[in-house]
Amino acid sequence: MIELLAPAGNEEKLKTALYFGADAVYLSGKKMGLRAFADNFDEDGLKRAVGLVHGMNKKVYVTVNILAKNGDFAELKDYLKYLDEIGVDAVIVSDLGILCEVKKHTKLGVHISTQASITNKYSAKFYESIGANRLVMARELTLGEIKEIREHLDDKTEIEAFVHGAMCISYSGRCLLSDFMAGRHSNRGECAQSCRWEYVLSEKTRDGEYYPIQEDERGTYILNSKDMNMLPYVRELDEAGISSFKIEGRVKSSYYVAGVVNAYRRAINSYFEQGKNFVCPQNLIDDLGKISHRKYCNGFYFGKAEQCFDTSKPKQEYDFVALVTENVQGGVIAEQRNRLRVGDEVEVLSPRESDGKKFVISEMKNSAGEQIDEAFVVQEKIFIKTDLSLSPNDILRKKSAVLLK
Repeated sequence: MIELLAPAGNEEKLKTALYFGADAVYLSGKKMGLRAFADNFDEDGLKRAVGLVHGMNKKVYVTVNILAKNGDFAELKDYLKYLDEIGVDAVIVSDLGILCEVKKHTKLGVHISTQASITNKYSAKFYESIGANRLVMARELTLGEIKEIREHLDDKTEIEAFVHGAMCISYSGRCLLSDFMAGRHSNRGECAQSCRWEYVLSEKTRDGEYYPIQEDERGTYILNSKDMNMLPYVRELDEAGISSFKIEGRVKSSYYVAGVVNAYRRAINSYFEQGKNFVCPQNLIDDLGKISHRKYCNGFYFGKAEQCFDTSKPKQEYDFVALVTENVQGGVIAEQRNRLRVGDEVEVLSPRESDGKKFVISEMKNSAGEQIDEAFVVQEKIFIKTDLSLSPNDILRKKSAVLLK
């Protein structure tokens, strides 16, 4: 079986991931995780998250994957014991000292983070021998290399790998660029993504003279990778022995989580139905253009990853305009996220049969029940008339205003 593993940067994203079909989620507490600028979960939030996930017979993994310093260990034992007490399924670690503390004080499952840079079968076997039950592959491996690692391990040891999202220009995230340029420690969860900035080349003795490394009116982005997208290659990923398909993006939006999880859930289901004859439906491939992304590539799975020389800025074809919260007679109540007007054509993003269906908004009412032609108050509850059968947590989106010009 394939596990679809989704990011959950806060409670809304957690619920979104589960609703759209994730089998498991990974998230962080307020400490020890590598995404300090995600909202993350306090201790009560972690307990609620575990209860929600387990109530749906799914799994939750907590990141404890910083490269730890001496001072981090003072509160580590109590934190790990709390995660064990509330029933977290596993912790994701990269530091051997933290791993030792996990094994010493808890019965938590141990997943070795991509930060550990597992790139060969011998280091994989070592982590297996000291109690890891899942290994997250370094993103720099090919499918053939992962398959060789899989064959070297016990059957009970699981292989997890990233299948979608931002790529890091440094080896599995081991980067100091952000530390030097922005004073934000990338290996402790504070990366400023300095690799996405625009750079030019200068010569020491020529003040004020700057040379693009590649001729382009926008400058050049020498460290900027394209985003990974392995949706068409579900069969190849499975055949390489990857049992958990991991989506990157704990600091991405709920809309991103919904769109990516929905596409991969449907693709995996289609693969289970078709087997070796699997061909990814084109509408699912198209859907991944509708969410925020940089140009796509296949990571290193088939060889060398590609740089993006156009721009470091992501693009998306559709905007998230409203979240359905309630069915009512004649339509739905929805929480607005972007400007809507009567006459706009909107599309439904849903794990249900309504997915992909479109309708033109003919009538809206504000929270006071007054008819309106335009809605622009973010998070206001509005009535939207529709004949479609929608469900709470379905998303309404419309073509980006930039593309409509």
